Amino acid sequence: MLGAVVFTYGMLMSFVLSGASRNARAQRPNPPMLQYVGYVLLGTTAAASAILLGYAAWGLATDQVL
Repeated sequence: MLGAVVFTYGMLMSFVLSGASRNARAQRPNPPMLQYVGYVLLGTTAAASAILLGYAAWGLATDQVL
């Protein structure tokens, strides 16, 4: 199940980044849907990194070896 989520996340991120770079080269604005999906992926990445950082800090604070 996690593999499917990671694959979908990677494909969406690849699509958003390639579309944004193509629009930047052509000096066109990004479509709103591309921008919204990019913001959702940015928020997902930030939330996951904050959760993992908190989990690592908790593991260090309680001297638990993961």
